[in-house]
Amino acid sequence: MLAESFIHLSGRNRPDGVVSVWPAWEVQEHDGATAWYNAQLIFPDGARVDVLAVVSEGHVLLEEVRAQPSLSLDDLTVLADWIEGPLFEACGARSAWPHGVEGRRRVAEEYRAAQEQGIDPVLAVMRATGHSRRRSLKLIAGARDEGFLTPRHARR
Repeated sequence: MLAESFIHLSGRNRPDGVVSVWPAWEVQEHDGATAWYNAQLIFPDGARVDVLAVVSEGHVLLEEVRAQPSLSLDDLTVLADWIEGPLFEACGARSAWPHGVEGRRRVAEEYRAAQEQGIDPVLAVMRATGHSRRRSLKLIAGARDEGFLTPRHARR
């Protein structure tokens, strides 16, 4: 029996947990298909997270999350980083996004285009890359470091 009241994903290392993803069911529609996937994150101490994810029109949405012990709100945001890779590999919804300088240049383009349109630039980068908010912020920071975006704060 687990003594902790929360899993604390941010305090765990990737090799500690095993992520499994498998198809649950699929519904054929006139303009494509909607597919559901089960994802499971299990740790040696008995902690586990079960997720039901839906893939529709190239987007992945989490429908249900169950955890033992419970997830804190911070853990819920970290969960995406843990399951993102295996989930996108299983469902094939990840768009091809270049790595390195080319990827950072494209992140900057998406960011600036969103600013010009008056929409949330971080959300625009998330949609374009298919990454979580945390990963998208890291990509944006990399684009800033590369000089593709202006510095966040003016230095005095």
